Amino acid sequence: MEIDFKKMNGLVPAIIQDATTRKVLMLGFMNQEAYEKTLSTGHVTFWSRTRNCLWTKGETSGNYLNLVDMKSDCDHDTLLIQVHPDGPTCHTGTDTCWGETNDLNPILFLTELQDFICRRKEEMPEGSYTTKLFRDGVNRIAQKVGEEALETVIEATSGGDKLTYEASDLLYHLIVLLTDQGLRIEDVVKELQMRHDPEWDKKRRQAKAAGEMK
Repeated sequence: MEIDFKKMNGLVPAIIQDATTRKVLMLGFMNQEAYEKTLSTGHVTFWSRTRNCLWTKGETSGNYLNLVDMKSDCDHDTLLIQVHPDGPTCHTGTDTCWGETNDLNPILFLTELQDFICRRKEEMPEGSYTTKLFRDGVNRIAQKVGEEALETVIEATSGGDKLTYEASDLLYHLIVLLTDQGLRIEDVVKELQMRHDPEWDKKRRQAKAAGEMK
């Protein structure tokens, strides 16, 4: 990886991001030595501009920043470093240096689940329920979506306490169906985003009218 340490007298900004939550945790500076130590130890190390020395985040508090990935920007003078933090990042005790809570947005798990189901389709491991669904084919997968949708509706209308359980089954089988058809859950989200546009219905009707005129 190419890094230009010369632009800022031997230093480059290092943006620290949680690899799981995607929250920006802090901003520090690295020189060549700090960069190499980060790679060799797996703990993010910075150059302190006030103390004029290296410092590894967590060396006194135990709140290390465990290296996951490191990228240089297009000008090769800024680093984006993804980490798994051990505890709060800021010296004040907060999760980030902006006082934010570093909580995982549960909606992000949908992409993780989508990736998992895609791997199942590629690898088709024996003993996997998802593998069995793919082998059974689109008709069986679609049937399961219908069954789970019905169970979700029944749970909601009967006042049961397992609505989230049944809805989870429905969403899982829907993602399997999308994957089988070469789509992802993000494609559904994009469609919803498009429909959220206040002008969407107008544009849709215009497009339909244009198609009918051809």
